[in-house]
Amino acid sequence: MDGSMWAAQESHFADRYQVVLVDPPGHGRSDPLTGPFSFADCARCVTRILDGIGAERAHFVGNSWGGMIGGTFAALHPARVLSAVLMNCTASPAGRRQKFEYGPLNGFSRVIGMRGPLVRAAVGAFTGPTTRRSRPDAVTRIEQAIRRVDVRSSAWAVTSVVPRRPDQLGLFAGITVPVLVVAGAEDATFPVGETRAMASAIPGAKFVVLPHTAHLAAVENPGEVNALIDEFLTA
Repeated sequence: MDGSMWAAQESHFADRYQVVLVDPPGHGRSDPLTGPFSFADCARCVTRILDGIGAERAHFVGNSWGGMIGGTFAALHPARVLSAVLMNCTASPAGRRQKFEYGPLNGFSRVIGMRGPLVRAAVGAFTGPTTRRSRPDAVTRIEQAIRRVDVRSSAWAVTSVVPRRPDQLGLFAGITVPVLVVAGAEDATFPVGETRAMASAIPGAKFVVLPHTAHLAAVENPGEVNALIDEFLTA
C-alpha cells in the first residue's frame, strides 16, 4: 500500500509534527522495482528520506512490510530513531503456509493483473470479519489501492517480503529505542502470537492487541490507532 493509507494519521498529527508519508519502492509515485531488495536496503532508504528533509531523527510508524523495516531501521540506525511504532508485522521468516499461498498468487497476478478473484482474495487477506461487515468505506479504500498496484513491480516486493524475508528476531534483540508493537486481533496475515513473539524479542517493547481489527489497522481503525500513538509518544 502507498503512503495514502496513513491519511487519517497525517490529519491527526500534522499540527504537532512534520509528517512524511512514504510510498515504498514500487508503490505510488516511487520508482518501479526491477528486482528484489533486502531489508537493510529499505532501512537505508529511510535514512535518505530523513537526509532529504533535513531531519536528524524521527518517530517511525510502519505497517506490515513497513513495520518490519521500522524494526530493521531502529536496529541498524538507532541514532536516527526517536521511537518506533511497528504494526501488524513480524520478525520471523515466512513459514511454509505463506510461501505456498503467496508464491502461486504472485505468479498468477503477473499474468492476469489485479482483477476479479485476485482483488477479492487480497481484500480478504487484508481485512477481518468486523471490517468486511461494518466498515464499507475502509473496504472500498483498500480495494481501490489494490487495483492501483503495479503488479510486475509489486511482485518483486512480495518476493522480498515473503519467501526471502529474513529472521530478524536476533537483530531486534539489539534495539535500544522505545518501541510500540501493535497486533490486530483479526489479522490473518500475521496472527497475534507471531507479532507478540516479535515484541518479546525487543527489549522493553510495549505490546498492544487491537480488537475488531485485521491487517491494515490504520485504515480499518484509525481513531484507536491515533489514540495509541498519541499515548505512546506522550509517555
